[in-house]
Amino acid sequence: MSAETQTAESGQPVKITTDDFETEVLNSDLPVLVDYWAEWCHPCKMMMPAIEAVATEYAGKLKVAKVNIDEETDLAARYNIRGIPTLMLFRNGSVEETKVGAISKSQIIALIDSKL
Repeated sequence: MSAETQTAESGQPVKITTDDFETEVLNSDLPVLVDYWAEWCHPCKMMMPAIEAVATEYAGKLKVAKVNIDEETDLAARYNIRGIPTLMLFRNGSVEETKVGAISKSQIIALIDSKL
């Protein structure tokens, strides 16, 4: 099952690696919200329930992906990730919006709704 199918069916964020980033994010038919995070990041962990809720609520309209910057250093460098959590909304292979720092579920929804 591809990450796109898994997200659409389960409504859960999917782990993205450097190997599948192009396929799952840049070439996605759906807009993709990418959460750049790390295991040691407390604000990232605080945002996890909101990210998971958004993945469920927007299933079929939006793919939600997670990139662990400690495991995927090339992706972090490619997108100039300097602070985490960082959310990037991709559409048609391009970054449409970036938010750095912890934000609430309502702020995540506002970010998404402004671009969908």
